[in-house]
This record gives sequence, C-alpha cells and structure tokens, in this order.
Amino acid sequence: MAFHSKRYRALAAKHDVKTILSLPEAIHRLKSFNTTKFDQTVEVSTRLGIDPRQSDQNVRGSVALPHGIGKTVRVAVFAQGDNAEKALTAGADIVGGDDLAQKIKAGVMDFDVALATPDMMGVVGPLGRILGPRGLMPSPRSGTVATDITSAVREFKAGKIEFRNDKGGNVAVPVGKLSFPEENLIENVTTFLNYLRGLKPAAAKGTYLRSVTVSATMSPGVHVAL
Repeated sequence: MAFHSKRYRALAAKHDVKTILSLPEAIHRLKSFNTTKFDQTVEVSTRLGIDPRQSDQNVRGSVALPHGIGKTVRVAVFAQGDNAEKALTAGADIVGGDDLAQKIKAGVMDFDVALATPDMMGVVGPLGRILGPRGLMPSPRSGTVATDITSAVREFKAGKIEFRNDKGGNVAVPVGKLSFPEENLIENVTTFLNYLRGLKPAAAKGTYLRSVTVSATMSPGVHVAL
C-alpha cells in the first residue's frame, strides 16, 4: 500500500480521481497542484489495449516534443572515426566503442540515452542484458541506432523521448515541467499521443488507447478524455 504525504492527500481531497477532463482542463488542474518549491516533472501515463506477451504487439518508439522536456539529457554514443567526431561536435556527452562498453559492464552508466551507429552494433549487442532492462539498449525501432548520428544526438539533446511499453501494456513518458506554460504542455502531450496512436500494432484488437492520465512528480493523477 502506497503512503502519501499530508500535502499530497490534501491535493487529492480536492480532486475526484474519477473525473475525466479535456486535455486543456487536465493541464490547468495539474498546474493548480503546484505547491512545491522545486519544478516538478509532468508525466503522461497511458494504458494500451495490447498483449505485451506477444512480440508483435509491443510498442516502442521515440518522438521529438516541440518544447522539449525541461531537463539536460545526457547522451552516450557508440561510434568511431568520423562518426565519433560528429557525435562530439553535435553535443554528445560520452562517445566511445569498446572502452564505453567496458565502463557499462563495470556498472558506470552516467547517461540518459544511448545511441549507436549501425557499424557499432557488434560492440553494443552483448550489452543487451545490461542496457535492455534499463530501457537504454540502442534500437532502430526507437531511433537510437542512426546513420545520421549528428541529427540523432541533436534531437535527443533537445528533448526527444524514447519509450516502450512495460509488462502491463502501459507507456509512461515525461512531457515537460510544471513551470511550462499550459499551451506548451498541451502541445507536448498532443504530439506524444498522436505519435503513440500511429504505433498501434496490426495484431492488437479492440480499443488501443484505453486511458490517459497526466500527473506531476508529487501530485495526484488527472484522467484525460480520449
């Protein structure tokens, strides 16, 4: 059973969790929950009508949000030669090959996103058991294996988000900070949801997008009308 702070319970008492609001209304309600001194992260959680046990129904991708996510994204890149230089010039925080792989095997993973050029997958492949469970394994489906490494680094540094469904068929992503103007949060959420809708697996039957909730780090969730 989850235990919440007195502040959280006070906010929850003012909001009926069964209430379903339009996206603008939900964001406005969420902004009214801003009673902390730090800038909370806003997250969108979705429940999908997929069977995660079936590989052809898993959902994974990446999308650039128009207003970023309001945080510094640390990008690691597996690249060599000219591509390594391009990655560094584009703003990558860590660039390497076998040396980077050895650091990861030793438990050093001070990055938020891992990218790779196709020619480095021989080095990256054996790291799947380490990076996979953390959602950090480079993959063509998520846009984290790229031939144009310059564009890939710039996009992720600017706030491109990568996501995949969990074992329950849910997808949750950060979409900005509570300090963002309401219209910016609305645009970010809309961009993500439109992209997610386009990823519906052909094998998934029935309603695909079953529920959407927006919340902040220390706030109750607000259900959004589909």
